[in-house]
Amino acid sequence: MSIITASNIEKSYLRRERKIDVLCGIDFSADEGEVVVIYGVSGAGKSTLLHILGTLDLPTAGELQVCGMMPLESSGRELNDIRNRYFGFVFQFHYLLQEFSALENVMMPGMLSRDSEDGTEERAHQLLEEVGMSHRATHRPAELSGGEKQRVAVARALMNEPAIVLADEPSGNLDDRNSDLLHALIMRLSREKKQTFIIVTHEKRLIREADRSLVLEDGLLIERS
Repeated sequence: MSIITASNIEKSYLRRERKIDVLCGIDFSADEGEVVVIYGVSGAGKSTLLHILGTLDLPTAGELQVCGMMPLESSGRELNDIRNRYFGFVFQFHYLLQEFSALENVMMPGMLSRDSEDGTEERAHQLLEEVGMSHRATHRPAELSGGEKQRVAVARALMNEPAIVLADEPSGNLDDRNSDLLHALIMRLSREKKQTFIIVTHEKRLIREADRSLVLEDGLLIERS
């Protein structure tokens, strides 16, 4: 059963009175626990699609269903609650808060949730252990390597036990070794936690490990075997 479904998603912009079509009627779905890779050249619209799937941006047209809900019909606090509860995000740039430790960065989504904060610190410690970063819990981002920062970012994305984790070029700033380690971590966590991972990338190394891969080309998604 699909945990997320997008129907006829379109996105266009007006620049200098010229209409630019980025997404041209995309249909997409992913099942619980599935790892889906969307790849394509830089500028193809991968990040735009991911932001729409994660409700960070609105489509020009189309519908989005997440866990039986229609988030694009919500607004304000309700939409923020849906995003915080059902989605986790990992970006190419880790966006860790420099003044906080690795542990505090991981705790942040839990502290922003309207649920009780009881157990937040304990869960953050557990997640850092799962991503192999428990020994760096008190270190700030400036004291971490690029690969370590991304592992902390993955832990942060999992803080609220989201149904769906969206990853935008998560290894784009890493060397080959750290890229492979991060990819292996994502695959392991997906299998263990039954969470859906949707990953956009221009790297093709992830394709062989994913459950499904799609190409974004000329504003359309094409599934490849």
